[in-house]
Amino acid sequence: MSNITLTLPSEVIRQARILAAQRNTSVSGLVTQMLRSAVGSVDDDAVLLDREKAAMQAGLLEVGPITWTRDEVHGR
Repeated sequence: MSNITLTLPSEVIRQARILAAQRNTSVSGLVTQMLRSAVGSVDDDAVLLDREKAAMQAGLLEVGPITWTRDEVHGR
């Protein structure tokens, strides 16, 4: 375990303490759960991207023709 220091508005801290008490945990526990969830969603995105790439390489996922120009995409 490591410690970090956060600067948060007093009202957010007050609400976090109330929520933590309602969930029978600590503010640190709440933050841990939220960060694990956020990090997990990043991992989920990477897994999904890998699956899509594999499907394209296997010919299971088709991508239609490109009908736009680079300048159109970038608003040039």
